[in-house]
Amino acid sequence: MAPHPCGAVVALERRDDEHKGERIMLSLYGAEILSGFIMSARLTVPGSMPDEQTEGVFPARFHLSYGHEPTIALAQDGGHRTIGISFRLWDRLYAELCLVTAHARELARRGEVVMH
Repeated sequence: MAPHPCGAVVALERRDDEHKGERIMLSLYGAEILSGFIMSARLTVPGSMPDEQTEGVFPARFHLSYGHEPTIALAQDGGHRTIGISFRLWDRLYAELCLVTAHARELARRGEVVMH
């Protein structure tokens, strides 16, 4: 989470060798939508569900896909920047997003700026 003129920003970045440096930036709204999308995907697999899309400073598209494993695909910039989140990471990311969004809302309420 980092401060931004439009509010808190959550950066999702791949650090494995194959995808190193790929990054998606989400507003607090986008992070909350991703949390809900993760939970919906967990309840839906192996079925299908509609995509979600956020607008604003950091618009993003969320898609549940099936290749060799269920994956949530996040896309920005018209699909030029994408990150795939394997089902094995959903629970951990969901928990981290819950913490980050709670802290961001409280800091916004107080009017504080903190960088993590």
